[in-house]
Amino acid sequence: MIGVQNLSVSFGAVQALRGVSFQAQTGSITAVLGANGAGKTTLLRTISGLIKPASGDVTFDEKTITNEPTEDIARMGVAHVPEGRGVIAEFTVEENLRLGALASKVNIAEGLERQYAQFPVLGQRRKQFAATLSGGERQMLAMGRALIANPKVLLLDEPSLGLAPLVTAELMGTIKQLCAEQSLTVLLVEQNAKSALRIADHAVVLHVGAVVADDAAAAVAADTRLRQYYLGLNEQ
Repeated sequence: MIGVQNLSVSFGAVQALRGVSFQAQTGSITAVLGANGAGKTTLLRTISGLIKPASGDVTFDEKTITNEPTEDIARMGVAHVPEGRGVIAEFTVEENLRLGALASKVNIAEGLERQYAQFPVLGQRRKQFAATLSGGERQMLAMGRALIANPKVLLLDEPSLGLAPLVTAELMGTIKQLCAEQSLTVLLVEQNAKSALRIADHAVVLHVGAVVADDAAAAVAADTRLRQYYLGLNEQ
């Protein structure tokens, strides 16, 4: 379980997070929603140790990880897939996947086969350079690189960004399947609120760095005020 307690982050005079608190339960998908500038990416980067908060704590399995180095947090089982599908274009698919296993104790050969089974297109393109992949395939590769180390927590930042609707639907289905089959705790930051709410168990809505809703995903999806004013969704 990931716990966030009274987390505040500032960049100079700008307060990006303001006393954010919520819990992400083991084996569930928590959607983190809100407009651009709401603090969603800052939240994930703080959880993974890339940003140090001004105050508050992050816990993982009841252990405080707030001031732990990023690499130690990763070794504990927290994998972060940042926005932008940051694969190494000059490396092959397989070389990118191997990078994800370097700091872990997993059997690399077995890990590769697991990812090729989960994402068959990566197996078909294992010797191709990442630069030749489509946007959806690059996102699969970014996720596979995070998953190869068998994490307990997966932080996903805008995985559907720039993808076609059909590819987005396929990707969301894969995230739901991974969560169910591997008991992953998933924090899903998404601008596409409708897609995220379809697969999420829980939802946290941020507005200018503060939590304005923390409820079951179905309840958030049904709340007209939240949909209209914070998520930009005017139709069911």
